[in-house]
Amino acid sequence: MSTSPEEHYHDWLRDAHAMEEQAESMLNKMADRLEHYPELRQRIVQHIEETKQQQSLLKQLLDRHDIHNSTLKDAMGKMAAFGQAVGGMTTPDEVVKGGISGYVFENFEIASYTSLIAAAEHVGDAEGVTILTQIREQEIAMAEWLYTHLPDVTQQFLLRSSQSGVEAKK
Repeated sequence: MSTSPEEHYHDWLRDAHAMEEQAESMLNKMADRLEHYPELRQRIVQHIEETKQQQSLLKQLLDRHDIHNSTLKDAMGKMAAFGQAVGGMTTPDEVVKGGISGYVFENFEIASYTSLIAAAEHVGDAEGVTILTQIREQEIAMAEWLYTHLPDVTQQFLLRSSQSGVEAKK
């Protein structure tokens, strides 16, 4: 049995919604734990708001195509994000590893939206192309911010970790 391009596109829209649910959960856990890196925390909080907007835009696309988002995929994404957050709490270099993981995740999102845009173009969903391009631009901006600021976060961490009695990990 073959799958139509529209069915693939709809599946990938569901995946994108689940991905943004995971992103929100992961970002919230990270922001809640950051104490000594205010610039990173501020940018993460900004991206949480962008992520919520992205979820809303994706929900509009799902509704317009009469696609029901996958509760199971959303729940699995949140559980994966929780696992990542808990795993990070146990490492002494949580902020650095969190920044690296965030950068990797943003690039995964960029690739996902690039593919989704091509699928939207293929099935003739002009509104989808516009929305997905807007979301991808936000993901690119976040990835670039992390790329630019990760060296500073790493240096701040190294400086803090070398000082006796100073918490560095978060």
